Amino acid sequence: MNKSIVDKKLDSIDQYIASFSGNTEAVLKQMRSLINKIAPSASESISYGMPAFKVNGKPLIYFAGYKNHIGLYALPKTHTTFSLHLAKYKQGKGSVQFPHNQPMPMQLINKMIKYRLKELE
Repeated sequence: MNKSIVDKKLDSIDQYIASFSGNTEAVLKQMRSLINKIAPSASESISYGMPAFKVNGKPLIYFAGYKNHIGLYALPKTHTTFSLHLAKYKQGKGSVQFPHNQPMPMQLINKMIKYRLKELE
């Protein structure tokens, strides 16, 4: 995220994504589009300073842009379920980092979102 934007309150995902440029901006747009395609009824907001998507008031998934990676936050159970597929990426509890110098695993992210959506239904 641009340092000048960090201290400003972002009110929308549009503003959040627009605070990036180049490939990071493109990937963030791609992430948003994928989530909206899979869960068109999900509500969008900024939560914890990043794009957040909720279904029936419950967190579906979050994502964030960083200097060297895209962070995906699909909650711990989803990450545990996909742990073998995520093993090559840096992780935290309920988070995974996809480096900018590698292709985004959109098929895997697609499966993770669908899995999380089923959890919420």
